[in-house]
Amino acid sequence: MNPNFSICVYCGSRPGAQAAYTEAAQQVGDWIGRHGGQLVYGGGRNGLMGVVAQATLAAGGRVVGVIPQALVDKEAANHDCTELHVVQTMHERKRLMAERADAFVALPGGIGTFEELFEVWTWQQLGYHNKPLGLLNVAGYYDGLMDFLRSAVAQGFMSDWQMDMLKASTQAGSLLPDLVQAAGLSARAQLDDI
Repeated sequence: MNPNFSICVYCGSRPGAQAAYTEAAQQVGDWIGRHGGQLVYGGGRNGLMGVVAQATLAAGGRVVGVIPQALVDKEAANHDCTELHVVQTMHERKRLMAERADAFVALPGGIGTFEELFEVWTWQQLGYHNKPLGLLNVAGYYDGLMDFLRSAVAQGFMSDWQMDMLKASTQAGSLLPDLVQAAGLSARAQLDDI
């Protein structure tokens, strides 16, 4: 079955220090799968990456993993993916993930997650794509970043329109449908939404 939409999820290859992070990754994957969607992600089976992938599969969704050969062992490639693409470089990884996605969302993660989010955000503000971007701020994880970004606007290095590109929310159940709708797509209706 063809998916109704594809969401690229950026998140940690570690679980993080709070159970809320794992719970959020589980909710995101479950929502994608239950609504006839496809997860596009970094192809690992560890940490939040593995949780969101397994939750998507368990809920009946498709999972597209993209991982560089150099990280196959380090991030433990997830061979349960519906499609697993092993590429040569990080540039290829990010390009293919962006091409396969209708929307992007960042969950808690580390420097790789930050870099991926900021890259697709930069691409959008430069007009390279018009796909919606989301930030799932679980348990206040991104509060400091949001404060910093608002400071960048106040100091004249960013504009309000750039901030408006990033849809931030603390709830997966409201953020994900907003992103799908903003992409001009529709999720399969479910009575038991998050």
